[in-house]
Amino acid sequence: MELTLTQPDDWHLHLRDGDMLEAVVCHSASHFGRAIVMPNLKPPITTTAAAVAYRESILKALPANINFTPLMTLYLTDTTSTEEIKFARRSGVVFAVKFYPAGATTNSQDGVTDIFGKCLPVLEEMAEQNMPLLVHGEVTNPDVDVFDREKVFIETVLQPLVQRLPQLRVVMEHITTKDAVRFVESCKEGSVAATVTPQHLLLNRNSLFQGGLQPHNYCLPVLKREIHRQAIVAAVTSGSKRFFLGTDSAPHERQRKECSCGCAGIYNAPVALSLYAKVFDEAGALDKLEAFTSFNGPDFYGLPRNTSKIKMIRTPWKEKRYHR
Repeated sequence: MELTLTQPDDWHLHLRDGDMLEAVVCHSASHFGRAIVMPNLKPPITTTAAAVAYRESILKALPANINFTPLMTLYLTDTTSTEEIKFARRSGVVFAVKFYPAGATTNSQDGVTDIFGKCLPVLEEMAEQNMPLLVHGEVTNPDVDVFDREKVFIETVLQPLVQRLPQLRVVMEHITTKDAVRFVESCKEGSVAATVTPQHLLLNRNSLFQGGLQPHNYCLPVLKREIHRQAIVAAVTSGSKRFFLGTDSAPHERQRKECSCGCAGIYNAPVALSLYAKVFDEAGALDKLEAFTSFNGPDFYGLPRNTSKIKMIRTPWKEKRYHR
């Protein structure tokens, strides 16, 4: 069986920097035409100048025969200025701003501590500049159960934010719950959207523990119950324009995953596109795959769809281990 698709894009990707960047960028660039690149480096990408420099590093690391466009983002902090947002919009390099609640995930310690008290002027400027806000949707209150953090975030942060700034365009990243599906579907189309990862379509929280602790299935937001996985599969295979591909591919050195306090993140770039196709095929919705992988994302961002095509061929393949 063969399937021809418009060249897909990845609307949520971690490429890291240095040797890690050079090791992994080709795996994304060989499948995707463009990618929204996350800014949570050390130090984080908080300025347009830093985003431009990071973009040059990515382009330099690409193989010569691959055409791949990194779409850069800024890391929102309590001290981000409205002038920086204006500069970012004028740059033609920065396409969104990422909101990490402080402490929510990898390298998020510099994230936002008070979105309404300290960041409201910046969010208002983003709405004015038509700059999307990309949201890691989890509260970090230690009293909230880790499996409930997305639901509580929607109730206490995201819903009030959308109500207060309805003109701000928001992407809820890597959604994991039926609550997130319902929230996105309740919002105005074209105003709020969501990215979905292959792991949250294929795995539930049992996958963390079956046969022993499985560190390579640990990511944030953490995998949820089967009822949530099924709700996300139903949403993305329905043909809704509100959901699009975002792998959240997040590489770590093996020794930092397989240790007493392992890092969160699943590296899926080499196989992500095949896994999405598997999900849509098993749902009897291969006719909806191209919109999810190739149309909904650029349409939301106001960018042209890719014109090149790729061909997918159903063949057996074996797992490959990438050692660092």
